[in-house]
Amino acid sequence: MQETWRWFGPKDQVSISDVVQAGARGIVTALHHLPPGVVWPLEEIRARQEAIRTGSGALTPPLRWSVVESLPVSEDIKRQTGEWRGHIEAYKTSLRNLAAAGIDVVCYNFMPLLDWTRTDLSHRVETGATCMRFDLTDYVMFDVHVLARTGASGDYDAPLLEGAKQRFETTSDRFKQQLVENIVCGLPGAADHFTLDDIKAHLALYAEHSHEDLARNQADFLAEVAPLAQELGLRLCCHPDDPPVSLLGLPRIMSTEADYQRLLEAVDLPANGITLCSGSLGARSDNDLPGMMERLGDRVHFIHLRNVRREHDGLFGSFHESEHLDGDVDMAALIAAILREEARRRLAGRGDHAIPFRPDHGQNILDDHTRQAQPGYPAIGRLKGLAELRGVIRGIRHATGHG
Repeated sequence: MQETWRWFGPKDQVSISDVVQAGARGIVTALHHLPPGVVWPLEEIRARQEAIRTGSGALTPPLRWSVVESLPVSEDIKRQTGEWRGHIEAYKTSLRNLAAAGIDVVCYNFMPLLDWTRTDLSHRVETGATCMRFDLTDYVMFDVHVLARTGASGDYDAPLLEGAKQRFETTSDRFKQQLVENIVCGLPGAADHFTLDDIKAHLALYAEHSHEDLARNQADFLAEVAPLAQELGLRLCCHPDDPPVSLLGLPRIMSTEADYQRLLEAVDLPANGITLCSGSLGARSDNDLPGMMERLGDRVHFIHLRNVRREHDGLFGSFHESEHLDGDVDMAALIAAILREEARRRLAGRGDHAIPFRPDHGQNILDDHTRQAQPGYPAIGRLKGLAELRGVIRGIRHATGHG
């Protein structure tokens, strides 16, 4: 397994030299300053590679840009509206430029409008650490009473609606405003300026788009880009919905194993693959992460390892992000399945036998509380997670001989 670390570029509060000290050897990053639908110029890609190289100091060899996360898919492509055909051509040009720079793994997602959704970005747990949390009642309160989305109340059962109503009537205006700010954080590039009216306007653009429409549009997108990726020696990997359910009435099509099976069958090429995110998928009780790795592992090109604690007994409900080895995802069983897949790849002579993974998210501990890093991406919390995961990996390798 290839250790990587997500870095948000020169403005990231966690520096490349911090990553070197953490022991990861690959960087996961993107040109976040470029909007969806435009070409990533080769010179900008090389400039980011140079920043990583120089930031590595005396490390030999220096850190390398191992995975793109993400090359964003525009909303026009997802809806097949406006300039979507031109955006696909720009996407293909960006893929050519990434291949020319020697970067061969490209993560993306097909979530309409929202990249991720949490209701609390600093939930305090019993140790004093803080983490991100999704409270289902708070979310329904936002959808039905704060955003007041047309038809929202029809999406929830009576007890949940009653709980949301009571919470709306008893919480302060400041709590409601903070809830809006937390949810808006999941809108790409929008955290500083989106209003509730802006959100409603963007939701309206999806009003006539069903799950089936979005799945068809994704298949059309992959039919264009996956053959090129195959030709260029790139591996595309789709990230699951976060959380893995429909939100705000939007279609969501990457939430279950069946969704991923459909994705792989839509364009049956090795280049068309999966980002297996244990935290996103693990928020649903019916997602069997070790089993998914066993059954779909041949096309898993990138892995996010994090854990969640589900606060419910049903299919989906409230959850918070737990320590990497202490949650409802059986992390040891998942890592064992990954190592078995890597062993199969080595026997088959595959050049991609070492699958890149990163410690995803993490709880804020120690000086994370004052560093003000990207929400969900603390330096010390991820360092702790990487150390724990590294220990599990080495322990399983020692016990089984894999790797």
